[in-house]
Amino acid sequence: MLLTRRTFGAAALLLTTAFAVSAHAEKVTTLKIGYQKTNLPVIAKQLGVIEKGLEPLGVAVEWVEFPAGPPLVEALNVGAIQVGWTGDAPPIFGQSAGSAIVYLAALPSNGEGEAVFTKSDSGIKTIADLKGKKVGVGKGTSAHNLLVAALEANGLKLSDIEVVYLSPADAAAAFASDNIVAWAVWDPFFAVAETKYQPTILARSSDVLKVNTYFLANRDFAADADNASVITTTVAALGEAAAWADANRDKVAAAVAEVTGVPIEAQTLAVTRAKFAIYPITPEIIAGQQATADRFFGLGLIPSAVKISDAVWTAPAN
Repeated sequence: MLLTRRTFGAAALLLTTAFAVSAHAEKVTTLKIGYQKTNLPVIAKQLGVIEKGLEPLGVAVEWVEFPAGPPLVEALNVGAIQVGWTGDAPPIFGQSAGSAIVYLAALPSNGEGEAVFTKSDSGIKTIADLKGKKVGVGKGTSAHNLLVAALEANGLKLSDIEVVYLSPADAAAAFASDNIVAWAVWDPFFAVAETKYQPTILARSSDVLKVNTYFLANRDFAADADNASVITTTVAALGEAAAWADANRDKVAAAVAEVTGVPIEAQTLAVTRAKFAIYPITPEIIAGQQATADRFFGLGLIPSAVKISDAVWTAPAN
């Protein structure tokens, strides 16, 4: 079910899990949105759909760029931004560490745009061949989740490889210089490597996971009833941007390539395999995210167990 202002509000009220309202924040006058330079955020920003939707509410918009999900989640936690996008792993790491965040909506992925790969001349043909090898990945990112799941699916543990935690930019340099033999990362970084190296793809997220990107909020901001209309309007506007992007993929590729500097060939590849939609947080989505959280806790990657349903937003009562 795609979201509109009406359906999102109804879905939020029907969710069976909610967080406890712990504080009453001031009514927002400027919505600070955290984003990375990926497809939907860039298009939503360029189309101005959120700004148009919030203008009648007297709310301005400020876009704040982040290099990856973990620092965005921390910014949400401290209230430096009110809402933002990340992959599946950062909110789990954040919730485990006590971050004040809640899930607002899901942006489903088909899993094709995230992979573990190696250069074609590395001699590595399967995930099992990575045993004892250096693999680059961003700690606490969605690619971290992919790497763990791919190893498990092939009878290996994270401790069976030499994990090198790197930002995407540093991992790109390490991969180019053969300081890591494999790399787990998402588009457009994956698409850039794919067009540059024609690598051997060892596993995609679609092989081992059901993955989503999530639209999150600061918990205290979301708990304030005065901000409920800001949230539902914003999510509905994202749905409008997603529908436009789905119908205009060539324009999306050109727009994102322009702001990121990613070669158009790679960006077109990334956009071609992207999924553009906004969905409410359903029980099925919660269950999938809970399975990821349980995996991370079982491996000792997060300090404490989390209950995803405790961090799902419902519209507060007036």
